[in-house]
This record gives sequence, C-alpha cells and structure tokens, in this order.
Amino acid sequence: NFSFSTDKEIIEKGRKLKLIANYGVGYNNIDVDFAAERGIAVTNTPQSVLEPTAELTFALMSAVARQIGYYNNKLRTPEGVGWGIYDNPGVSMYGKTLGILGFGRIGQAIARRAAASGMNIIYHNRNRISEDIEKEYSAKYVTFDELLSEADFISLNTPATKETYHMINEEAISKMKPQAILINASRGSTVDEQALINALREKRIFGAGLDVYENEPKINPEFFKLDNVVLTPHAGTQTMEARDDMQREVAHNILGFFNGGEISRVN
Repeated sequence: NFSFSTDKEIIEKGRKLKLIANYGVGYNNIDVDFAAERGIAVTNTPQSVLEPTAELTFALMSAVARQIGYYNNKLRTPEGVGWGIYDNPGVSMYGKTLGILGFGRIGQAIARRAAASGMNIIYHNRNRISEDIEKEYSAKYVTFDELLSEADFISLNTPATKETYHMINEEAISKMKPQAILINASRGSTVDEQALINALREKRIFGAGLDVYENEPKINPEFFKLDNVVLTPHAGTQTMEARDDMQREVAHNILGFFNGGEISRVN
C-alpha cells in the first residue's frame, strides 16, 4: 500500500516496538527521527535493490532512446508503422554522455552499464566521491547546472528530501539539451511533473522514462497522452530474484538486531 506511513501515531501505539525493518531501500514513509527518539531502530534493504534498479534504469534509457514504447504501440494499431521508412527515429546511446545525479551505489551500478555501452559518464553528488571510484568509471564530477547542460541522458538517483524536492523543475529543464532524455527510477518527488509534461508535449526534450511518480499509485493522466515517455509502475525491484533477496535481507536485519549482528540501520 503506497499510502501507508509508519508515522508518529503508528509508532506511539507500538509500546513494545524495538525495530522497524523496512522492506525496501527508501524510508521516507517512516518517521525515522521520532523512532530514534523512542530508541527504535529502523533498517532498510539497500543491497537487494541495487542491481535490479540499475537494470531497470538502463532499460528505460534504451526504451526511450530507441523508441521501443512508440513502435510497440504503433504495431498494435490497424495502421501499424511504415516498414523501412524513416519514421520517428530514435537516438544512439553509444558515444553519448550520461549525467548521473546522485552517484551512490545505484548510480555507480548504472555507470558500470553505461561505460560498457561506450557512454561517457559525468555526475553530480552532494559530496564528490574518491578519485579511485572516479577512475574506475572514468566519471567526471560536474556542477548541477553543468550536468543539465552537458548530458544527453540524465538519470536521477537521489533520495526524497527537502533539498531534492522538485529539483527537476521548469528552470532545470530549460537548461537541458533539446535531445536530452530524463530517467527517474528513484523518487517521484524529485520531478515537477507538470513542468516535465509541458516540456515533453512541446518537444523541448527528446523524452523521458519514469518508474516513480509524485502521487503513487496515481499517475498524472497527461502522461498517457504522450508518445515520448515510457512508464513503468515503480517496478525497479520487480524481479523474482530481487523480491527473494529483499525478504532475506529483511530477515537478516531482524535476526541481526536481536542477536547483536550487523544490520543495515538508517537511524
């Protein structure tokens, strides 16, 4: 249930509560600070979501760039597509620049895939990462504005915070290349959806791939009218293997907490 929150009211009712073991990496649905005040630990499952989220991000990049959603939909209509005709061409990924906003573990997993595909990597992060990691991915640190203006593909990999709320807004979009592709598989609140819809409708950027939304599980119906956006239903970890791994990681955190072992604690 996307609307469920482990808020102060819920936590207060757990008089014997010692641990909130979150099933997922994001924990903005939990009042972590209040839990800490009550001496309650909060854990998440960062390891399990790492590779599948990076996979989906790269899949969205490919789908938007190569017009997979558009062609799939057109082939299912009576008129179909013009075979062999230069109809609504996509763009190549090889040799292009990927800008990664948030170069944590998921961002680095995306960079690994992009580098293997012959893409150039630039990134912006709250703090610059070590030179060793930069060298590993041939990644160049840039400012936020430089990333917006230089990247052909932009991947958002930031948490939901006050600082990241609507960081992709009308002003940010205006700095992007006309052929830019925006991918968001992190948190819906980072994008001003109406500003993005306007830009897509007016063809001010090439396209977008979205797995997360501002008001999940509701999706702004204006997106459904656009053929230059690919949509998935917060499916970053929707693989059989990932779900099994997440369950094991939750169990590991619970057992580790009560047995004094290592846990993925966020507070």
